[in-house]
Amino acid sequence: MKKESILRNKSYAFAIQTVRLCQVLQSDKKEFVLSKQLLRSGTAIGALIREAEFGQSRPDFIHKMSISLKEANETDYWLDLLKDTDYISEESFGKLSQPCKELIAMLVATIKTMKGK
Repeated sequence: MKKESILRNKSYAFAIQTVRLCQVLQSDKKEFVLSKQLLRSGTAIGALIREAEFGQSRPDFIHKMSISLKEANETDYWLDLLKDTDYISEESFGKLSQPCKELIAMLVATIKTMKGK
């Protein structure tokens, strides 16, 4: 269960960073559509991990973690798009992109491990 605890903590910290970036996008850049997409997917990652912790079965746990992985991948897309359209700087992108990729890797590993058992 130690891996899930690290995943839980990292996904929560990532959600906080995502919320803060979206606040800046909305207040400073007046960007509402893309920021809402990022906010939804970026915060869903941790919410689904929390939901998976109390999955009714192993398949339910794997399913919730798989949805979390899909949300992380979508978040990665929105970050790329925001960077490539100059809504966020390379520095802001790096602060969120790297943790997002780490979450993706951790989720893939968790799902593979659970499927193998």
